[in-house]
Amino acid sequence: MTSVLSSSGGGLGAGGRVVAVLGPTNTGKTHLAIERMLGHRTGMIGFPLRLLARENYDRIVSIKGRNAVALVTGEEKILPPSPSYWVCTVESMPLDRAVDFLAVDEVQLCADPERGHIFTDRLLNARGLVETMFLGSDTVQPLIRRLVPRAEFISRPRFSQLTYAGYRKLTRLPPRSCVVAFSATDVYALAEMIRRQRGGTAVVLGALSPRTRNAQVGLYQAGEVDYLVATDAIGMGLNMDVDHVAFARIVKFDGFAPRRLRAPEVAQIAGRAGRHMRDGTFGTTDEVGELEADVVDRVENHQFETIKTLMWRNSKLRFDTPGFLLKSLEERPPIPELLRARDADDHLALQALVRDHEVMDLAKGRDNVRLLWEVCQVPDFRKVLSDAHTRLLGQIFRQLRTGIGRLDEDWAAKQIARLDRTEGDIDALVARIAHIRTWTYISNRPSWLTDPVHWQARTRAIEDKLSDALHERLTQRFIDRRSATLARTLKDGRDLIGGVRADGEVVVEGHPVGRLEGFRFVPDAPERSEEAKSLLTAARRALREEVASRLRAFEQEPDDVFALGPDGVLTADGLPVARLGPGPSVLTPAVLPFDEGLLDQGQLDRVRARLERWLKDRVAARLRPLLALRDAADKNDGDLTGAARGLAFQLVENMGALPRAPVAPMVEGLEKADRKALSRHGVRLGVSHLYLTALAKPGAVELRGLLWAVKHRLPLPVPIPPPGRVSVEATGAPPAFWEAIGYPAAGPRALRVDMLDRLETELLTAAKEGRAVAEPALAQMIGAKPDELGAVMKGLGYTRSVAEDGTVSWRRRRNPRHKPRRETPVNADHPFAKLRQLSGIG
Repeated sequence: MTSVLSSSGGGLGAGGRVVAVLGPTNTGKTHLAIERMLGHRTGMIGFPLRLLARENYDRIVSIKGRNAVALVTGEEKILPPSPSYWVCTVESMPLDRAVDFLAVDEVQLCADPERGHIFTDRLLNARGLVETMFLGSDTVQPLIRRLVPRAEFISRPRFSQLTYAGYRKLTRLPPRSCVVAFSATDVYALAEMIRRQRGGTAVVLGALSPRTRNAQVGLYQAGEVDYLVATDAIGMGLNMDVDHVAFARIVKFDGFAPRRLRAPEVAQIAGRAGRHMRDGTFGTTDEVGELEADVVDRVENHQFETIKTLMWRNSKLRFDTPGFLLKSLEERPPIPELLRARDADDHLALQALVRDHEVMDLAKGRDNVRLLWEVCQVPDFRKVLSDAHTRLLGQIFRQLRTGIGRLDEDWAAKQIARLDRTEGDIDALVARIAHIRTWTYISNRPSWLTDPVHWQARTRAIEDKLSDALHERLTQRFIDRRSATLARTLKDGRDLIGGVRADGEVVVEGHPVGRLEGFRFVPDAPERSEEAKSLLTAARRALREEVASRLRAFEQEPDDVFALGPDGVLTADGLPVARLGPGPSVLTPAVLPFDEGLLDQGQLDRVRARLERWLKDRVAARLRPLLALRDAADKNDGDLTGAARGLAFQLVENMGALPRAPVAPMVEGLEKADRKALSRHGVRLGVSHLYLTALAKPGAVELRGLLWAVKHRLPLPVPIPPPGRVSVEATGAPPAFWEAIGYPAAGPRALRVDMLDRLETELLTAAKEGRAVAEPALAQMIGAKPDELGAVMKGLGYTRSVAEDGTVSWRRRRNPRHKPRRETPVNADHPFAKLRQLSGIG
């Protein structure tokens, strides 16, 4: 087998000791490898991600110094004059350099359909002079044993325990959770939901630049947010303080079709939960439901089926012609354990470019074919391999083969300048970062540019600027810093610093959280949301002194500060503080302070007491004649006696307007002194109604209507006649309402009771005198149109007759169909209920 592999690019016999350190995540494999490398004079280690390479480069520099360590990735090269240690991405490992120690991380990626052939090549051909180490999952152990027979194996157990925690709603996930999905669309949707419910989340996707990804992870690590939403990009060694991993999706698109995650993939991602000796949990959200018991068992016990084949692509390429190059790329693997990788992006780019006749004319000779292959390996970080990318590669190759053999600097400057813009949304910035990363890769090919150092700095600066802008956009969209800050402070139990600006805006810990309208806190968040609840909690704690001070001032406010609106809302300085509700009687409604949780019960009682005093004075001022009549009726030794007291009581109960028919016997039984006494109190004994004349004032009408509507739970505001109007359409409220405000309903209209009395007096006088009435004058008297008069009169119980000479008269029907028009019940337990008997009536 060794000879077969060697003939296809082998090298198994080279180098010293070969060790495979295998085990689940969080076993300290990478730490061990770096420790071993630094024990050698020289070393090289390859990581699966540029992000991990940079992270570990910084770690090694802190130990050995900047001059001792090189960083080599496709997009970044830091090369001191004589480095002892090389930290690289797996694709960028400079294998032509001999080092004592060599390591490859995440070697199980040999089975990855896209990049697996690179890892397989390193497994077969990359060796250190003294020691070689492969790190990864033990699912690859049988194939390493088969392909590298002399390899030693070290099994590393997980430092902490990983336990399945079932499924939970997204909004019920514990803090320090990572939510996993497999598309940018899903990640953004989940992040939006968590922002609304929990204040914010960091996001990690493969499409983010390393700088943006680091900045997002930094927010999470610093505790600015308690949640992270990510794709499976977190599965490759990102070290974070994650306690719980929740799969919001369990199906991913693998390049060909959607499929469920396999148990090893679940384990790789879930293994981010827990760190070093701290245990972690994994589970799902309610959209996914329970994981299969078999998957859970395998993940918890790290027992998976072993990998059966590794991806392979011939690394011993022929550069005689483009055709030979394509043929060598398509060579089949030499043994069954290796599976030919599907055509990678560089292979597909080559297939496209060989169809360009100009490219083919320039790609003659081994050096030029090799150059064409190098150009094809320029990555398209958008991962779409579009025609635009293929055209770019064609332009690069033609420029490198013509003129001075370098890229035209003006052309390159123009291409790069188009990307130096930070406007646009998240998707636009992600696309620009992908483009500039391609140019960063190109600038790191020193023979392609006249001044590569300048272009490396230029492209890197643009990538950093775009990455910072993207981080800012992600933070603005998915992190509510206000809610996140308040949540942390509330959780810690610390006192909150808050205050109220002159315009009523509430600021807590430097963040606007809502408005204080009187004693009503209006959070700057959707009503009844989790965010609104947390803002109220924060405001309640931060504004204790402010609220207490406002309450003391409120109790001392003069009466002219308060007002009562037609909607039943009581305000102070124009700010709503309470509303009216049904109380013991129509004249004494309940005062209900707005309770938004900012005031305790004692404070609410103090607000209520101050408003009740004001309301009592308000009712007394506007309805003074009615209250004076009530007080007179309550006196046993006053000027109202007998039937007069009973009528006064019923007038008060009916808000100052009482139909005469139900109490006609009591009215007829009044003595002359009683009539005079009632008159002194402003009571008019009209033709069809008894009423208080002074209550026809607009202010009294408005207040009567509001109080009656509150008592009888009518929707507010109720229809109140405009000032001076003697009649209105009787719509929008029941007849009893119009009666209560002194506008009894008469057919289609409600007539002010004094004008109704004037109308009926005129009709009686005309009937006695035997004269006709002028209908237009009658209509004008009650503020009705002439064509409405008939319906109004019919509603009052009158019939129209026309004499032979054409004169018109109106007479009340002897037995009106609805006599009396409205029964007015009297409380049977009231002392005045027996007045008819006391007066000898009945």
